[in-house]
Amino acid sequence: MFPQLEAVLPNVQKPIQYIGGELNSTVKDWDACDVRWALMYPDAYEVGLPNQGVMILYEVLNEREGVLAERTYSVWPDMEKAMRERGIPQFTVDAHRPVKDFDLFGVSFSTELGYTNLLNALDLAGIPLEAGDRTEDHPLVIAGGHAAFNPEPIADFLDAAVVGDGEGAVLAITDIVRAWKAEGRPGGREEVLMRLARTGNVYVPGFYDVEYLDDGRIRRVAPNRHGVPFRVAKHTVMDLDEWPYPKQPLVPLAETVHERMSVEIFRGCTRGCRFCQAGMITRPVRERSITGVGEMVEAGLKATGYEEVGLLSLSSADHTEIADIAKGLADRYEGTNTSLSLPSTRVDAFNIDLANELSRNGRRSGLTFAPEGGSERMRKVINKMVTEEDLIRTVTAAYSAGWRQVKLYFMCGLPTETDDDVLQIAELARKVIQAGREASGTRDIRCTVSIGGFVPKPHTPFQWAAQLDAEATDARLVKLRDAIRADKNYGKAIGFRYHDGKPGVIEGLLSRGDRRVGKIIREVWERGGRFDGWSEHFSYQRWADAAETALADTPVSLDWYTTRDREYNEVLPWDHIDSGLDRDWLWEDWQDALEAAEGGGAEVEDCRWTPCYDCGVCPQMGTEIQVGPTGVKLLPLTVV
Repeated sequence: MFPQLEAVLPNVQKPIQYIGGELNSTVKDWDACDVRWALMYPDAYEVGLPNQGVMILYEVLNEREGVLAERTYSVWPDMEKAMRERGIPQFTVDAHRPVKDFDLFGVSFSTELGYTNLLNALDLAGIPLEAGDRTEDHPLVIAGGHAAFNPEPIADFLDAAVVGDGEGAVLAITDIVRAWKAEGRPGGREEVLMRLARTGNVYVPGFYDVEYLDDGRIRRVAPNRHGVPFRVAKHTVMDLDEWPYPKQPLVPLAETVHERMSVEIFRGCTRGCRFCQAGMITRPVRERSITGVGEMVEAGLKATGYEEVGLLSLSSADHTEIADIAKGLADRYEGTNTSLSLPSTRVDAFNIDLANELSRNGRRSGLTFAPEGGSERMRKVINKMVTEEDLIRTVTAAYSAGWRQVKLYFMCGLPTETDDDVLQIAELARKVIQAGREASGTRDIRCTVSIGGFVPKPHTPFQWAAQLDAEATDARLVKLRDAIRADKNYGKAIGFRYHDGKPGVIEGLLSRGDRRVGKIIREVWERGGRFDGWSEHFSYQRWADAAETALADTPVSLDWYTTRDREYNEVLPWDHIDSGLDRDWLWEDWQDALEAAEGGGAEVEDCRWTPCYDCGVCPQMGTEIQVGPTGVKLLPLTVV
């Protein structure tokens, strides 16, 4: 389709994002392959291309003989307008083929705010929006990513969903589709979906019926076909060293949000932060070995030419051999301007030696820490066991060692939170600046406070919690902003960044919604909703009006989905999706959080270093924690 596209490219923003041909991209012979995937990250190219999940699946599939995978991203509104005017369908950037020509259309959601982009891509592709309207001529639309742990809001638009790690899952799905095609597609679309559902690891929404009580709550979710499991289990990849992907990371042609080569050093987290869906659904912890990390860094740098390596995980400084990894890599790349970076670091896992190793060969960037709660009481409620003394001691060490900029990340709207809890963020920031000035002997010290709104997520202890409404969230943030600005001694040294509460409310609707929310998503899309994760494109009023229209004949509302507490016996929309976590364990942890708010409650420590807390994952999923030390050093340790 490139000749058609070429004619419109001079007239759209950033045309380079649509042309493909990136370093390490792959174009395989269409006719030599019998299973063909179109993979999508439902956002703009600059956000989607660096996404590790899509990049890994793209490479895993293209390594397989007779299988091809190509990529597609959301097109900007100007490109969409040109495509609709000229009849150009949603296309892949690799070989510019129509998405509707592929066997499978895999969409990875790391955030629910990409749902309207999915509908737009389906419509542009000429694929019916609702799964029930598709024929054998249309690709199977399959969702994955963290948001797929509650696929119900987009259930009507999906043929299937995969929960958990994707590497093995896409290969298993590929084998099933390949066998079905080789047999002449017996039984049509229904048969191949049934084969996928019978594995117990692929959720096919069309094979489940949802019944509701008169008050709007769910009565039950049950299979409507024989042989379909009542619960669908997540995939878990064990031994990350067997999956050293991406081996050939994609290098974008246009500027993207992350200009670096990234290596996932471990997967999973058992710190037990009660708000954190990512930590709960990716259990157990599985560390990549020190040699595995070293080999991936070496291969990735050779393949890309990047000068920064991101050591990624949910809490990278918790890797049992992080000190040896950092020192070994810093030694290896001494004098090459190759720098290492970690995402935000836990206060209690940080040390100056580690930070110095990370910045030895490159620029010394600011440090980011995430206390999450402003007061000691809130940190106990969320099980983020970091004291004020821990934070002050850590930032003092950083400022003493030459750092001048620290960023602190907090949340607003956490369960049981009060105005005073939020205002204590200002006091904490003041103490950080004071400690920095004393430690460094200079007033040239900065601290940026960044605030995100809390959104309750499925498969966490807070899945039953009420969400703070947008007005109350905004009012608290205004009080905090005013308290920081009013401080004559420290206010100018404290940066303050926050988002208003409205996008968080819509994210809450989508994260804990059921199938009735699908009508809202469709209504929003029909009213022009696109790129809802971007503040300049998001419209709260559009969502509120669409919710009122779509839910008019039901006993539920936008507030019902968001600002309402749930009881233990309520059937939650995602209860039939098995993340391995025991529901009673999650409920008990929620009760501990409420007790902690009153000064009691039990702290849940990291089960990597303590006896098992019986969350249910390891025995239920047939997995185990995999951590070092391995006793093996990073090899080779020769300086480049």
